[in-house]
Amino acid sequence: MRTVIGLAVLLLTSPVAAQPFHHPYGEWREYNRDWLAACPDVINEDAADYYGNSCFASTGSVEVNDANLPAYKLTLLRNRLDGALDLAVTVAPTKGQFDPDRPMTLQFPGDEPVDLHQGVDFEIRYNTINQFFLLEPRKSEIIEHMKRRNAVILSVPLKEEMRPVVTRLSLQGVMASLDFMTTYARKVTRY
Repeated sequence: MRTVIGLAVLLLTSPVAAQPFHHPYGEWREYNRDWLAACPDVINEDAADYYGNSCFASTGSVEVNDANLPAYKLTLLRNRLDGALDLAVTVAPTKGQFDPDRPMTLQFPGDEPVDLHQGVDFEIRYNTINQFFLLEPRKSEIIEHMKRRNAVILSVPLKEEMRPVVTRLSLQGVMASLDFMTTYARKVTRY
């Protein structure tokens, strides 16, 4: 009886491994703590946006916009064609726009803030206006920090606002999301 009770306690208190599932939107998904990872069913080698040829994983802020989506997000993207890893910050509040004349800041607890300047540390891609892709060498440095930490503070300056918006983003689930993207990046199409 003790063995059964001990086994039940162990099973009920152990973290459950995330399981991939097929979503009706046509992609494989997996929830990893505070991150959602996804790989579309089809790899479109001629896609003009990242969705056509990438797996991606993201976490969002508690703050939401009028569409009830996170106002601020971190997104990791694994290119399914060449394996490259990207990191993007999405800024989509209901009111206000990112001010490119001031730096965006990421701060890992216990570390100095990292200022990110448009055109030097990040750029806009894929005809978007609110998704900012980090550039090397900052991108690799920040991804490595993300793997070892459980949170990061994002500060975003908005036009016509004196103080930046400050939000905490969870990094719990980054490693499992990277594993998922690596596993599923080529599962759909074989060459």
